[in-house]
Amino acid sequence: MDISGVIQLIASAAEAFVALTAVWIAVQKKKAYGWFIAITFTLFVLFNCTRVFGLAIPEELDALVFLAAGASMLWAMVLIHKDS
Repeated sequence: MDISGVIQLIASAAEAFVALTAVWIAVQKKKAYGWFIAITFTLFVLFNCTRVFGLAIPEELDALVFLAAGASMLWAMVLIHKDS
């Protein structure tokens, strides 16, 4: 694995930590936006892992995962705005 793969794995670990923290926010703080942040970062981990490990994922599915992550974060931002 080259250096870019190692960097992406480190980034994926950080994203996984953010996802777990967001689940904690959703469960402990009872904030719905936590679930959407968790979904976003879980999808980012999936997106990165397909690239690092060279999984044969159709480009359309890869793009759809990235779109879903963005939509999930957008909805989280709407909920955060409503909460403040």
